[in-house]
Amino acid sequence: MLTSSASGLDPDITPDNAALQAVRVARSRGVATADVLTLVEREVTGRGLWLLDEPRVSGLALNLALQKAFPAP
Repeated sequence: MLTSSASGLDPDITPDNAALQAVRVARSRGVATADVLTLVEREVTGRGLWLLDEPRVSGLALNLALQKAFPAP
């Protein structure tokens, strides 16, 4: 689920990969999967360089949003 970049490992994941992890994250935080998916959708960054860039989700930003919305038990 991590992708390589010129600087090593990219801290971003694809929206599809974030969605794949939503069930596990929701279960561990005791919330509905739909609520986690809503946060994932809010954190998607669109294409920045037209055709050269893909939509992505910052792992750090998503984890901070999850912690704020649904603190881990």
